[in-house]
Amino acid sequence: MKSIYKTKGTCSTQIEVEVCDGVVRNVCFRGGCSGNLQGICRLVEGMPVEEMKHRLSGIRCGNKQTSCPDQLCKALDALVSE
Repeated sequence: MKSIYKTKGTCSTQIEVEVCDGVVRNVCFRGGCSGNLQGICRLVEGMPVEEMKHRLSGIRCGNKQTSCPDQLCKALDALVSE
C-alpha cells in the first residue's frame, strides 16, 4: 500500500510512504529539514510499522504539538485505516 499524506503543523508539507507486509518502505518527505528527514527515511526503511510508531509517535519539534517523525506515524495510521 502506498500513500501520500499532507502533513499538519510541520515544515514538511507531505510524506510519501509505502507499507509492504507490515514493513515501512520508500519514505520520502517534501519540504522540511532535508538532512534530518533523509536520516529518518533511511532509519525507518525496513522497520516494522508498529516498532516505528512505538519509537517516533509523540515526538514534538520545539513548541509545536507535533514533528515530522510524529506526522510519519499519523501518515501510517491513515494508510492502515484506508
